[in-house]
Amino acid sequence: MIFDFRTYIGESFDGTRQSVDELLTRMDTLKIDMALVCPLKPYSYDLIDANRNLASIVDQHEDRLIGAARIDPWQPDASQALRSAVEVLGLPALYLNPWEETFRVDIDRIDTLMALAAEYKIPVLISAGYPWLSEALQVSTLAARWPTVPMIMTNGGQFNISGLGQADATLALRKSPNLYFDTAGIYRQDFIEETVEEFGSERVLFGSGSPYFDQQYELMRVQLAKVTNESRMAIGYGNAQRLLSKNRALKKSITN
Repeated sequence: MIFDFRTYIGESFDGTRQSVDELLTRMDTLKIDMALVCPLKPYSYDLIDANRNLASIVDQHEDRLIGAARIDPWQPDASQALRSAVEVLGLPALYLNPWEETFRVDIDRIDTLMALAAEYKIPVLISAGYPWLSEALQVSTLAARWPTVPMIMTNGGQFNISGLGQADATLALRKSPNLYFDTAGIYRQDFIEETVEEFGSERVLFGSGSPYFDQQYELMRVQLAKVTNESRMAIGYGNAQRLLSKNRALKKSITN
């Protein structure tokens, strides 16, 4: 079984786009069973509508897709938007993009959303590695304030190819046991392997970041990693199943 923990559908203000048919066709080709899908930021900047559209798509493909609610913490109705996304739309994960919504991930304003994530027992996926906004140690600061909330950093928590970003990501994982990362865009394959060696495979999830990254290439990172078959299964599917199945409203397909 293979679960892609980060994909996007819709049409973004920056021109990025991916339809559900394109995603599912690619998943079929690569034999990816399920995917967590996040809304791309639309031209309207209306994330409430984007969540609603995403939920409608997920409902039509509940055997393949699980949705994450994208919330802008600057909006005055952010908390209510998340409540509605979980309770009404049935989206069992929260997605935050500090870069496109322009906020520092460790500011106190985020705590109201984290309190809801703790209440609903849902994981939080965070676009990480962006300078000044969502670097690994900033995400770790947030994770330390909310130790019961699983937080998944995208891109291994780093973009900095000097090596300092990788060191900070490792330090963040050491400081916060509730911190995880997805594998998309990690430039050092041995970072995945060393993380599994130090922390165990349960802190790493396969996420492609499609369409920003090539789904086939990103899948190869997991397939070629020098880890045990048991660890590969955990990264490729088991960890996603464990994190998402904590939510009572989760579609039954994930536990079948």
